[in-house]
Amino acid sequence: MRESTIVIHERDNVTIALRDLTPGESIIIEGEEIIVQQAVRAGHKLARKPIPLNENVVKYGYPIGKASSPIEIGEWVHTHNVETNLSGTLDYEYQPTTDKVTSQGQSERTFQGYVRKNGEVGIRNEIWIINTVGCINKTAEVVAKMANEQHKDEQIDGVFHFSHLFGCSQLGDDLHNTQKLLSSLVHHPNAAGVLVMGLGCENNYIAEFKKVIGDFDEDRVKFISVQETTDEIEHSLDLIDELADYARSFKRETLPVSKLKVGLKCGGSDGFSGITGNPLLGAFSDKLIQQGGATVLTEVPEMFGAETILMSRARDDETFHKIVDLVNDFKEYFLRHDQNVYENPSPGNKQGGITTLEEKSLGNVQKGGFGEVVDVLPYGERMASEGLNLLQGPGNDLVSTTALAAAGAHLVLFTTGRGTPFGGPVPTVKISTNSALAEKKKNWIDFNAGALVEGKSKEELTDEFFDYIVELASGSKQTNNEKFGFKEISIFKDGVIL
Repeated sequence: MRESTIVIHERDNVTIALRDLTPGESIIIEGEEIIVQQAVRAGHKLARKPIPLNENVVKYGYPIGKASSPIEIGEWVHTHNVETNLSGTLDYEYQPTTDKVTSQGQSERTFQGYVRKNGEVGIRNEIWIINTVGCINKTAEVVAKMANEQHKDEQIDGVFHFSHLFGCSQLGDDLHNTQKLLSSLVHHPNAAGVLVMGLGCENNYIAEFKKVIGDFDEDRVKFISVQETTDEIEHSLDLIDELADYARSFKRETLPVSKLKVGLKCGGSDGFSGITGNPLLGAFSDKLIQQGGATVLTEVPEMFGAETILMSRARDDETFHKIVDLVNDFKEYFLRHDQNVYENPSPGNKQGGITTLEEKSLGNVQKGGFGEVVDVLPYGERMASEGLNLLQGPGNDLVSTTALAAAGAHLVLFTTGRGTPFGGPVPTVKISTNSALAEKKKNWIDFNAGALVEGKSKEELTDEFFDYIVELASGSKQTNNEKFGFKEISIFKDGVIL
């Protein structure tokens, strides 16, 4: 018989409902009978012990807040009787742990990928149009549509453009962020060829943007300034013809999985995210890192309250201080704008059973498994180290997924308990945290982690998931965002617009 609730850690004073519970019903939790006091939806918390006023509410073995009123056994535990313990920036001490996963050397496991001329590896053979400014979004869209009709075939996986709002009327860090983000996309190895399309009068005009791009292969990257040509569509299509010929020179070949770089992301989380989806990603990340691969975790505001777990796994003292700066700098960003650092989780998260930011963060960091943190990347920068990387970026789904792709992730693993159709510029794997969502949204969800609370072991599901990702990387499978053309980007903005 399926259990009604699950206790995640022996220290927890709450249990998680695996189904909707009704008032007055009797449930057995670790041999003890408990009477449910209020209706508790699946994914929400129920007190398994009395929790006095101001005493910590414990889940995952860690405090997720404190009781704002006394909580009795069998009561629903949520925002009406729990509040955060968090406030402001903090001082930290490096307390390294030996309980972390590192590379065990290159494994014999392989996938089929593309080796680019500079030695980097891609998992798709696409042509990307990167526009320097939002004014020409529609021009890029028209060119991509026409070029896709001509060139998508067995050798080219498609021609894609990525609309955005920026590249002009920006100052300082905002303009720099836009340039760095777009530059990193230009260098992404999933793109066999890139057409950089500029308007001509924007802040991020082509000559200036080239300085940020740095070295590039002239066969792989072409440029057009549409104000300087009579027929920008015809000219663009001619340039894409050249890029298509170049792209067809690449063939898939057998490569070790150590070449894979994978982004880790959650969005629309629910009470199951920290039980199913995120632990599955953590197990995958550990397995890939052990075989010499790299993963990258972002959503810095959703590390608040769980940051010390990541800090304890820092490779060295220098990396530890980078994590401290990453966390406190993002808190300062909130404070500069007179915002509550801990105004989180979202309404959808709360409906799904997440009560405080600590609870959300403790679930979020599980996506990084037990990996040693090897580097901390500024927004728009690219990964250079195998192992677990941290990346500066907000929790926003669109912005953070884009940042993960720009960091060099070949694909992004995206857990969700509520569901979303969004996909970034790279394959975006949607992993449902519960089976009901997987059944309801078959055109969104690619893999169901809900099986973890339905009898399937974590080891068995991790092996299935790893096999699926290898097939996906090899091109024998597509994500739903690829099938339906859901490929978008969004760029972080902090300052004024002129």
